[in-house]
Amino acid sequence: MTETGGADSPDVLENKRSATRYQVLVEIAARQPAVSQGEIADTIGVTSQAVSDYVRDLVETGYVEKGGRGRYEVTKEGVDWLISRTDDLETYLERVNSDVLGSVEVDAAIALDDVSEGSEVGLVMRDGVLHANPAGGTATAVTVTSAATGEAVGVADFEGVVDYDTGTVSVLPVPTVTDEAPPDAEVVSAHVPDDGLLAVAGTEAYALVSQTDVTPDIRFGTADGVAEAGMLGLDVLLVAVTDEIPRHTSKLRDRNVPHRVLDSDDR
Repeated sequence: MTETGGADSPDVLENKRSATRYQVLVEIAARQPAVSQGEIADTIGVTSQAVSDYVRDLVETGYVEKGGRGRYEVTKEGVDWLISRTDDLETYLERVNSDVLGSVEVDAAIALDDVSEGSEVGLVMRDGVLHANPAGGTATAVTVTSAATGEAVGVADFEGVVDYDTGTVSVLPVPTVTDEAPPDAEVVSAHVPDDGLLAVAGTEAYALVSQTDVTPDIRFGTADGVAEAGMLGLDVLLVAVTDEIPRHTSKLRDRNVPHRVLDSDDR
């Protein structure tokens, strides 16, 4: 029994035999040289006799070389066949992810009013969260679930662009404990945005904020959290120890989020 080059061979998903043949060869490659056909049968869910038939076929094809006492090794031709079929699978999965799953992508939004499944809604950004507005918007989607006002609703089939402005991040530096004295805590209260967030990075920064009556919204994962909040239209005051600031501003630049470093004496 012979087989032509990899490009002319049947796809591993074309039928059950092709798929099982691929699985058997993968398992031989993983277990070689001491190969238990019974273990392969248990792993892929077929009979030991079926595995024996596939192994004999792979030996005759030249994809597997048989030694004594249950010893098998995948040949160069067998490796090439595995690689070509694996490449085919990866290409197929990429197409499924982009063309199939991408076309049915479902996101979640907060319903601004009662909405039924299959309704067209507008998409608006409020407080950094996507909302579904039955009255419409610059971007639209179709609901895939129903929801009452304030509940999460699934939306898909997106069209248009959600209209919102990027927020601004204001960075308040706080010296390390071995450097100069920290700024007055009143400067924190003076710069906390009315409709935004307060983020804290570093122990000295947290100690300063703790002297105020303001509770931080973000304490952990601040670099990603602050950048994400700014991208979603929220203004943020970031109180950060000086040696933490370069990491944060680098992330903000990468995300094109407007930011400024405050003077600690500026109230």
